Amino acid sequence: MTLSALPLGLPVGVLPGGLDTTTRVVDSHTGGAPTRVVVSGGPALYGVTMAQRLQELQAHHDAWRRALVTPPRGHDGLVGALLTEPERPGSQAGVIFFDHRGYLGMCGHGTIGVVASLAHLGKVRPGPLWLDTPVGTVHAEFSLDGSVSLENVPSFRHLQAVAVEVDGRTVQGDVAWGGNWFFICGDHGLALKEEEAPALVAFCQQLREALRAQGVTGADGVPLEQIQLTGPALDPANRARNFVLTAGASWDRSACGTGTSARLACLAADGHLLSGEVWRQESITGSVMEAHWQPAPQAGQILPTLVARAYVLMEGTVVIQQDDPLGWGVAPV
Repeated sequence: MTLSALPLGLPVGVLPGGLDTTTRVVDSHTGGAPTRVVVSGGPALYGVTMAQRLQELQAHHDAWRRALVTPPRGHDGLVGALLTEPERPGSQAGVIFFDHRGYLGMCGHGTIGVVASLAHLGKVRPGPLWLDTPVGTVHAEFSLDGSVSLENVPSFRHLQAVAVEVDGRTVQGDVAWGGNWFFICGDHGLALKEEEAPALVAFCQQLREALRAQGVTGADGVPLEQIQLTGPALDPANRARNFVLTAGASWDRSACGTGTSARLACLAADGHLLSGEVWRQESITGSVMEAHWQPAPQAGQILPTLVARAYVLMEGTVVIQQDDPLGWGVAPV
């Protein structure tokens, strides 16, 4: 695979807040989950590492994030992806993910959307591609059939069978890392169907607050913002179904790449999924993400591989009229 002539240099004609007058984006969806990729004209970032660039983007260009993914131009289900110069030798690009609430270390459906968008623009050909993220380098491969195989960052279970008091009863779940931190709960007793999304959102928000109140976190005290409910698949061709609450009250229409990675880490730790065995994860919309794992160099961790396809929806130029009071987006409530 080659990544040819990708315009990742400094922007020209920067407006207040860092958005370029010629900022170009490509929108796609992976299993119904949308991604907006900034392919040129983003803010100039000078950090050496991707983690430093994320901090710089957050500290100095956050209005730019709001302009792209919050209303009226965006919505709470949209993930943005900013392409940068690579951090590491051998990588083709860096990528920073963000949404209406803030920033993500990694996004599985978003990375698949990035690769599909670059292929649509003729910037990649079938073969391997390495992308640097703030939480590590990921390896992707674009196939002739349009699918993308993504080897995610090392994933692992942090806490097992944590009991949580929520809504007058006790549920249990695991805390796991798959590029983001998740609380994964299977004994919730709820129907994982799209028409039940409002009830699922309400329960996950209560569960999130209960976790915060009880001091249950990821490593180093990181709050558990993402909640994954698991259950049986409706389609017998698949292994399981999930519902993933992300930032605020938004939820993932796809089966969630980082969530599936975290789930695989728990299944592997329990001996319920062997290395190389295929897992087909179904979302509540019925979209499917295929996955398998292999051992990671560090004991207790796995390297998950996700396979899905993203479809390009549109490409265009971002316009912010100077007298538009909502041109730079709105802060979430």
